[in-house]
Amino acid sequence: MKKIVGVRFRHTGKSYYYDPGDMELSIGTGVIVQSGDGKEYGKVSIPPMEMEEEKLPAIIKQILRIATEDDKRIVAENREKEEEAFWICKEKIRDLSLPMKLIHAEYTFERNKLLFYFTADGRVDFRELVRVLASVFRTRIELRQVGVRDETKLMGGIGICGRELCCTTYLSGFVPVSIKMAKEQNLSLNPSKISGVCGRLMCCLAHEEEVYEYLNQTLPKSGDYATNVEGRTGVIRSVNILKQSVLVIFEDGDTREMKEYAVSDVGLTPRRMGVPSPEEVEKMQAELEETLRAKMEEEIAQAIEDGNEVEYTHLKREVDELNVFEEGRKQNRDSGKRADRSKNRKNTQNQSVDEEDSRNNSRHGQRSRSQSQNTNRRQQSKKRDGGRNQESGKGLSKKRSQSGKPYGKKQSRTNDRKPSHSLKRNSEDGRGRTQNPSKHSHREGNTDSKKRSNVSGHRNGGYSRGYRTDRNS
Repeated sequence: MKKIVGVRFRHTGKSYYYDPGDMELSIGTGVIVQSGDGKEYGKVSIPPMEMEEEKLPAIIKQILRIATEDDKRIVAENREKEEEAFWICKEKIRDLSLPMKLIHAEYTFERNKLLFYFTADGRVDFRELVRVLASVFRTRIELRQVGVRDETKLMGGIGICGRELCCTTYLSGFVPVSIKMAKEQNLSLNPSKISGVCGRLMCCLAHEEEVYEYLNQTLPKSGDYATNVEGRTGVIRSVNILKQSVLVIFEDGDTREMKEYAVSDVGLTPRRMGVPSPEEVEKMQAELEETLRAKMEEEIAQAIEDGNEVEYTHLKREVDELNVFEEGRKQNRDSGKRADRSKNRKNTQNQSVDEEDSRNNSRHGQRSRSQSQNTNRRQQSKKRDGGRNQESGKGLSKKRSQSGKPYGKKQSRTNDRKPSHSLKRNSEDGRGRTQNPSKHSHREGNTDSKKRSNVSGHRNGGYSRGYRTDRNS
């Protein structure tokens, strides 16, 4: 363990560890120490304390002495000369037309170095400026380019909160700030609301980040489902991190109701898991009732201990209402179970009836399908037979037409021979009636040949073509 103190050279800046030795120091005491640029004046920012050597830098310098009145007078003179040097440098920058903005000028304690801080959009060639300034001030000149945050820290200002900037008052350094911190704290992502004077994200976003991370561990997200002690399930619209409460929307048809609950008074279901089932709602409801009952019992015991009769009466009334509500919920659950059993029986009966109807319909369907298949087969058979007969008839008529004797037409023989009355004996048809050949001989001359061909066809028992081929008759 080693005794150290912290020394700061600016009002807001990093503290450096020094060995106080036997000096009695306190916060704000002016001291003279050795730095890289020579002797420097600083103030104690960390009181003397013991620290492990593993946590300290390898080299710890000794504090030279406590600052005297002459040292403080030199510091005051340096501040006046810094103001003069600032305006001279600004004039030289304007004369050289350099694209840079001068921010601050600073002398070391012994005035062996003069530092100028500036900002610029890019790299600036300020070698000519350094030569001009060195010829004016007759000392070492150093120009340092800084960012917008360091610029704001050196110049100071008032934040949107109405207070002096944090970086100017107490911040010793800058920490990374991301947009995730603003989301974690449920802030508006409007740049004008979360940006500081420097135009970057406000440093104060990082101050409470650890607290908000702890509080958000038990909070749901907007869009998740919340179930209250009454068994109603709604959607979480917004979350209040500091109050640890949620705003829930309940929808019942066309009506919407909004209520605010503490996180401990509702059951939570993530949105990715969907709407909770009735069993899950009932389980969450029972857990909420147990938690609420235990909480009320503790409050009742505290009210009895404090002798607060009004609070005791109020809590007792709430406990009675909770008991009545729980009893009604049990009755509803029992009646619901009975209704479910009767519904299951009805469903079973309806299912058996539906199965019987489906079997009958299947048998009827099979019978109808078989009948339709038979009908289709008969129609296809008729179509095939009709097509085949048509094709055969076309072939035969074609052949007969080539020979000069078309098929199906009976050739008249009236030009070959004259009608004879000797055919009368063959004019008797199969029904025992006698036709008069002279009656039809004037219209058709082949009547007797037609009768004889029919008679010969019946006698032979075969098929007659309807015309004779006997040329000797």
